[in-house]
Parts: sequence; structure tokens; C-alpha cells
Amino acid sequence: MPYSRRFLLTVLVAALVAGAALRLAWPTADPPTHATVGVVWHDEGAWVHNARNRVLWGTWRTDNWNPMFIAPVFTALEAGAFGLFGVGTWQARTVPAVSGLAAIALLAAGLATLGGRRAAVIGAVLLATNYVFVMWNRAALMESTMTSLIVASWAAYAVAARRPLAGLAAGSAAVLAVFTKASAVFFVGAIGLDAAFTIGSSRVLQTRSRLDTGSPAVQRAAWWTLAGVVLTIALVAMVFVLPNWSEYRFYNWQMSVTRKPEYSVGALLDRASWLPIAHDFFTRMWLVTLAAALAIPGVAARWSRALPAERLLVLWVMIGLLELVVHDSGNERRYVMFIPALVALAALLLGREGPVIPDSVHLDGRTRWLSIPLLLLLAYLVIGSVVRLAYLYQIGPGVRLAAALSVAAVLALVWRWQAVTGWLAVQRMRPEAALLVAGLVVAGDLAQYWQWATRRTSRNYEASLALGRVLPPGTLVHGKLANGLSLENRIRPVFVGRGFGNYEDRKRRDDVRYILTYTAPRIGYEGSVIQDVLEAYPNRAIIMTFDVAETSSGHDKAALIDKFGGPAASPDRTGRAQD
Repeated sequence: MPYSRRFLLTVLVAALVAGAALRLAWPTADPPTHATVGVVWHDEGAWVHNARNRVLWGTWRTDNWNPMFIAPVFTALEAGAFGLFGVGTWQARTVPAVSGLAAIALLAAGLATLGGRRAAVIGAVLLATNYVFVMWNRAALMESTMTSLIVASWAAYAVAARRPLAGLAAGSAAVLAVFTKASAVFFVGAIGLDAAFTIGSSRVLQTRSRLDTGSPAVQRAAWWTLAGVVLTIALVAMVFVLPNWSEYRFYNWQMSVTRKPEYSVGALLDRASWLPIAHDFFTRMWLVTLAAALAIPGVAARWSRALPAERLLVLWVMIGLLELVVHDSGNERRYVMFIPALVALAALLLGREGPVIPDSVHLDGRTRWLSIPLLLLLAYLVIGSVVRLAYLYQIGPGVRLAAALSVAAVLALVWRWQAVTGWLAVQRMRPEAALLVAGLVVAGDLAQYWQWATRRTSRNYEASLALGRVLPPGTLVHGKLANGLSLENRIRPVFVGRGFGNYEDRKRRDDVRYILTYTAPRIGYEGSVIQDVLEAYPNRAIIMTFDVAETSSGHDKAALIDKFGGPAASPDRTGRAQD
């Protein structure tokens, strides 16, 4: 029985309320260390640095670390949040939290247009409760906002099939995602590629009527999408990039090019093999990954007949995975952008009223052989995310076992191709079964959230407060960790990065008396460059320590260090100033 519009709105509101509760409860709590999802807490202060400067000191720049040239959209939103609510930890986290809630509503809107109300209901609930997405929505980092803009672009692209002018918003949002975090450039390529395919296939239709490429509205939507991309790039270039070209080029070159990994064949193969093995990203959302892996071949098999937004979901995943292989599959934060796409694909499968493989799809022998590379990739993602549990913290054995099982599974599928595809062509996802699967996914995510909630701490927040009780406003403090501990006080951090961010004069900043760095799990844990600063001041002395939470133990230490070995406002060693 189809869901009513009223039911859809009711569930969407409930999903948003539940999602808000999960994202806004205990807003100053530390990110998970036990059931970690890859959030690095001390990066929060570093990436909101310019926004904090603007509100506290009336200027965007106070030193040579200026991430606003890498993430101007995120910086502007954070400055707005600080301007409204004041500077602080929970205030910084409102931007990703609101971004996450917007993604839920936008994904539901796109799914309702593309797959119907049942798919929209399932997608909204799954994204609202997804543990990994919730935890990233609780951290003041760019990934949530970037991903939300990608979802906005995809949803507008789905709507554009009926209202072509929405394509303008789709192209614009895709470009804005790049200026939130540069790694979103893959999605601009994906949406541009599909728009070009749509336009090109329309020209084929004029001479070969056997191809069904969609209505004229779909073609106009593709043109509007490309126009949105071009116009937004031109506008951002004129308003932001060109007036700040030297800084923009420096920061983006240093952060996005100079620090790139090795590109040898062996390195690329390593990064490809790590995708489901190195992190528990796909493991934590295994049922969603499985459903998405079942949905992707169905879209691929009817590529020319699929709706543009369906194809874009597949391109989102495929080109995104390629970007990880080329750039960096070893960092968990780079996987966050896949969550809405996997959820949407799973929701389309679970919400489908017809068979798993539509009757219009002809899976002949030629299709079988052409599909092998795609099937191997999907099998490796699904199988690898399970077998890795047998070899935690051992990449090699997990890769070998997952690869062997994936090859065996795909060979079996190819051997029994007609029987398997014939069976899928008559299978329908019953509403009760779809709700059962969705319920299991939600229960698993809430269980992970409960595990975090019962063990949560607020050590990083408390350490930032303690630092403010000792150092007066405006005190210069050296080191990346100074940025991390700056949100609950008024110190002036002096960031030090490798080849950027006050790197050149790091050994001769005598005007900066204090250093903040980890002492446990080891000295300089936040990055080796801080060792240069420490070695330049051999007479330094630890004058104060703080409990912080970063590694899986959750019991780490940070230290306030006087470069010249003197006292600092008579602090004791427990984070409190002495009387």
C-alpha cells in the first residue's frame, strides 16, 4: 500500500527530531575514542581558526595559518555561528549538526522524487540514525558540510528531471561543496559527466529511436546543471579566488598537491586494496553497503534508461572510490561523503515496489562478461568489510582472504548467471521485509550510539576551560594543539604545519612564550613538526598538564610548556591556577 504524503511528512519530521537529538545531545562531549569513526578532535580548532579570529579580534588573519583559503564556505558558516552564539565548542559544532539535518531532509526530497515515498521514508530514517554520520555531524570539521552540499546537489538534480531550472541549483551546490572541501571535486566531475551523457544520448535519440534517454525536460535539466557549474565557478573565481590568488594558490597547492601520496602502480594497488579493510567504515554499515551493492548493478544494467539521479548515485560511489584510490584511502574522514549515496541506493532497493531487477533489463551473456569488473569491486567491498574482522589491524591477510572470496563469489555468479538473474527478476521487496531490514540497521546504529553515550567524556572541553583560567586573553601559544584547545578561552594560537602555517619561523618565535603539545601517548603526537619547535628551546619546562581524549585508550595527556623554563600565572599541574 503506497504511503500518503501526510505519512511521509510525519516520518520526516520524526526523523529530523530524532536526528537532532542524536546530534545535539551532550554538545561538548569528546568524539568517540573506543568506537572511533576517525574524528581528530584537535583539528576542530584549527579549521575554525579564521572564523574565531574574525569574531574575537575583528580580523580574519592573525598568523600565517589561514584555512579560509581552502574552505571559504565552511569558514563563512562558522563565522556566522560564532557571531550568533559566541565562540565555543558547541557553537562551532552547530554548523556540521545543522548540515547533517539538512542532508536528511534533502535526501528524503530527492528519494521521494526518484523512488517514491517509501524510499524517502527509509532513506530519511537511515541517514538520521547512521552512527558514523551522526558522529561526524557532531564534530566542527568540513566533512559534514561538504557532504550536505553534495546531497543538496544530488537532490536538486533529481528534482530537475521534472523542473529543469532546479539543475541550476544542482550545479551551484556541487561547486560550493568543492569550496567547502576540495575533495568534493570528484562530484563535480560526476554530475558533469552524467549531464554530458544525458545531452549526448539525446542527440543519439534523434537518429536512433531505439534508445530511451528521457523527456525533453531531462535534457533541459542537464543544460541547466552545466550552466550552474560554470556560472558558480565564474562567480566564486571573481569574488574570492582571483582577488586572493597568491594565498589561494599557496594553500591549495600545499594542502592538495604537495602532500599528495605516492602514485606508483604498487601504491595505487595498495590503496585500492585498503578500501574495505583499513577502516571499519563499511563494516559499521554493512547491511546498507550490501543493499547498495545489490542496487548498483541494477542501475548499471539499464544505464541509458535509468533516471539521471539514479546514474549520479552510482557515479557518486564509483568516481568517489576512484578518487580515494588516487588520493588517500587510508584516512577515514575521506569516506564520510559516501554515506548518503549508500543510504540512498539502499533505500531505492528497499523501497522498490517492482522486482529487484526490473523486467525491462535484459541481462544477456554479453552483459554477464562486461559486468565482471563491477561485480568484483562490489563483492570485495561487501566481503572485505566482514572478513577484516578476523584480522583486525592486519591489512595483508584481510586483503588476500577478501580477494579470494570475492573472485570465488563472482565466478559462481557468472557460472549460474541465468538462474540468479532470472530469480532476481521475479523477486519483490515486500514492505514488511524492507521495514525489517531498515529496523535492523537503525537498531545497530543506535546500539553503537548508546555504547558511546554511556562511555562519553568531555576531557578536551574541560582542558580548554582550564587553559583559559591560567593564560590571559591574547596570550600567544605555539603549536597545532593550541588551536585544538582554543575554543573555550581567548588565547591566540600560532599554528605550525609542514611547509605551511608559520613553518618558516617556527624555531625563532621568541615572542611566543608557550607551547601546547601532547605528552601521551607520546610527545608531539599531533605531528612531527612540533619536535622542531621543542628542540629549538632546550631550556623548556612543562608547567601544566591536561587530561585529553584522542587515541583509543581515551586517556591522553597534553602539556603547556614554557619555552624559557619560567612559571606561568602560578599554575599547579592539574589544570587549575593556584591562589
